[in-house]
Amino acid sequence: MAESKQKKSSINANGTEISVLSKGNEDDFISLTDIAKFKNPEFPADLVKNWMRSRSTIEFLGLWEQMYNSNFKLVEFDQFKNEAGANSFVLSPQKWITHTQAIGLVSKSGRYGGTFAHKDIAFEFASWVSAEFKLYIIKDYQRLKAEENNSHALNWNVNRILSKINYKIHTDAIKLTLIPENVSKAHQGITYATEADLLNVALFGKTAKEWRKENPNLEGNHRDYATLHQLIVLSNIESLNAEYIKEGLSQQERLIKLNRIAIGQLHSLLDNLSVKKLESLN
Repeated sequence: MAESKQKKSSINANGTEISVLSKGNEDDFISLTDIAKFKNPEFPADLVKNWMRSRSTIEFLGLWEQMYNSNFKLVEFDQFKNEAGANSFVLSPQKWITHTQAIGLVSKSGRYGGTFAHKDIAFEFASWVSAEFKLYIIKDYQRLKAEENNSHALNWNVNRILSKINYKIHTDAIKLTLIPENVSKAHQGITYATEADLLNVALFGKTAKEWRKENPNLEGNHRDYATLHQLIVLSNIESLNAEYIKEGLSQQERLIKLNRIAIGQLHSLLDNLSVKKLESLN
């Protein structure tokens, strides 16, 4: 998992706090160490190792890796599977990851470290620890994902609404300044589309038509797939463009100015703490 994109949260399984690392999609990683503390609070790592000694566990881990990891080392996997069950056999998460190039387990060091596993694997481990405890984990994990989805939808809608409000200011400026009276609605639409694409090129580097050609399987337009940073900048340059239109600047002049402003604002927003807080809610 890319460390820079991880968000740490937690779930509460009947009183036990369990850490969750998320990248904003369904590929969350859940702490096996925290799950193990339910049974062995003093030595949770030993419980994880005991689980990994089982042949059935190794077969499950190997199957998961073969499904999702093209770099998984099958020869090393077969060796572990053959050794499983022997009294002398010991397998740690670190050893499994190092020898097989597994991606389903992650071993993190430090005070807040431990062993994390993809949620598919974490639920399997929870079943081994306690079937009842697994149900508590799943229930609160579902609550966490529902809250994340609701928060993401709320923040996205707020920014889309803000963008639409500014777009209204933008189109009103076009109507008052660039569109003469009695021009047909068809020709008005052409002018609006041209101005919208001026903003598209200034911010995204391509027109709506160019974006659709590059993304034939996606619905909507590139604004529907914009980042939070881009939506904020879009809102800003829409207002600026409305003022530039009133001032009588040509399209070429406005495009150059808006592009320069968009680049500068995007650079500024990348390190903005307030925007990072908004992103953490998504």
